[in-house]
Amino acid sequence: MKSSIVIFGLLTAYFLLIGTIYTLWNLGLHGRIEWAGSTAILLSAGLTGFIASYLVLVHRKQGGELVEDTLDSDIDDGDPEIGEFSPWSWWPLVLAFGASLVVLGLCIGNGFWLTFLALPLVPVAVVGWIYEYYRGHFAR
Repeated sequence: MKSSIVIFGLLTAYFLLIGTIYTLWNLGLHGRIEWAGSTAILLSAGLTGFIASYLVLVHRKQGGELVEDTLDSDIDDGDPEIGEFSPWSWWPLVLAFGASLVVLGLCIGNGFWLTFLALPLVPVAVVGWIYEYYRGHFAR
């Protein structure tokens, strides 16, 4: 986790530096601020700063050094319970396909019909992914 904190901290500093340089460069070259690029770069700094601060808070709450941070730890030293995964599930693929069709329809100039047809697929895929363990062969 320490390496992730350092990486996101460096990204925050990088985006702040580049955003400042970009804004000042446009101000000096064109006499005005180019708002789209300056806002995007500075908001990227804010987002990476949020992630870095969240990781610092989580690291502090967990009480210090994790097993993943020590150099002499083995794989077995960590918590074996990571989560529940469904290797046979097709719902993430359906959700990704539906969301990509919705975004593709928004990107295409006359693609409202594609968005209109693909939009119902997204909640169906979300509900299917959530409730896949409540019916069928894998019901609990």
